[in-house]
Amino acid sequence: MAKVKIGLVQSSCSNNVETNIEKAINGIKKAASDGAQIVCLQELFTSLYFCDVEDYDNFKLAEPIPGPTTDQLSKVALECNVVIVASLFEKRAEGLYHNTTAVIDADGAYLGKYRKMHIPDDPAFYEKFYFTPGDLGYKVFKTKFAKIGVLICWDQWYPEASRITALMGADVLFYPTAIGWATNQDETTNVEQYNAWQTIQRGHAIANGVHTVSVNRVGFEQEGAMKFWGGSFVSNPFGSILFQASHDHEEVKVIEIDTKKSDNYRVHWPFLRDRRIDSYAPITKRYLDEE
Repeated sequence: MAKVKIGLVQSSCSNNVETNIEKAINGIKKAASDGAQIVCLQELFTSLYFCDVEDYDNFKLAEPIPGPTTDQLSKVALECNVVIVASLFEKRAEGLYHNTTAVIDADGAYLGKYRKMHIPDDPAFYEKFYFTPGDLGYKVFKTKFAKIGVLICWDQWYPEASRITALMGADVLFYPTAIGWATNQDETTNVEQYNAWQTIQRGHAIANGVHTVSVNRVGFEQEGAMKFWGGSFVSNPFGSILFQASHDHEEVKVIEIDTKKSDNYRVHWPFLRDRRIDSYAPITKRYLDEE
């Protein structure tokens, strides 16, 4: 299938897990009623973004994947005939946790999961305290409507991740996200940060000739110290913005894309053809120190 309708569910979260899941399900159903075939939820949508602090009690939020939330979403996927991209806090084993996205096909079948490879550790984003880096490698999923690649938030900044996923045949790159501004920052800094975030992902779209979809949350968290900047968007394979959500409001939006356009862009801008794979060995080094 070439033309695919993508649903984005951008919302705020509360400290009530059941309420957050219900809101996400309502968003999926709304997107499906508007014609969506693949619906992407934001990163860690079942809870507040708990990584703002290092608190052992937050490990209680984790669950197995597949597990209770994917079971709920599988029923919704089957009912609505939609693919669901769902970011969850995975409990893999006692004391072993991941930031993981599950993919559920339109018939309700659980297709598998991607575990976040790049784990940040910054003020208010203490993810290394909670998450073990992914060990499944980069992943693509052959769904009813498209072959999709899934990466998660901090992965957005790494061209290697998008390149490998695209080389595996992804028609679309999905990025469930939770990113925001510190409320004590000036507006110039806020604008610069958002533009950098969007620009690098548009660059991934251009370099790989694929659509990119980023879905972020909105709202104030951390007792008002952090404002999640929303701005969920869809980019075509040449970096043009097909849709951009607001920075402040919950939104459910459906955008139609045409995956066949990848061939046209790749033919006229043959970046994949001209790659010098024989020269890229140094990229596996941490840094190229002079010796």
